[in-house]
Amino acid sequence: MKFRFLLWAMGLLMARASRRNPAFAQQLKDRDLVFQLQTLDGKVARHFIVKDMRITSKGGKVDAPAFAIAFKDAAFGYATLQAKNKQLAFMQGIQDKTIQIKGNPALVIWFQGIMKYLKPKK
Repeated sequence: MKFRFLLWAMGLLMARASRRNPAFAQQLKDRDLVFQLQTLDGKVARHFIVKDMRITSKGGKVDAPAFAIAFKDAAFGYATLQAKNKQLAFMQGIQDKTIQIKGNPALVIWFQGIMKYLKPKK
């Protein structure tokens, strides 16, 4: 349940950032794609739609995302997305095969780059 809520909240934060943060919106320029985050079994999934410099999200899977990040289970996905060093957690998960990436890996790097805009300001 935590993972499902986290994905929903990420969608909300990205939608808000695409409207209010010019630097975040600039990262979406000339991008027209759909990506998703999910568990390996597909029971928990959320897809994110990037179009016209905005991001929206919807629950469930989509047929052909530009890329998908699949975590071994919901608890692991939650822990990885909440890790202090997310990049290290992702790399370890990919090496351990507890995280699978489907689609364009360059877009995954782009996604990790836009995540820095979602951190709360101190």
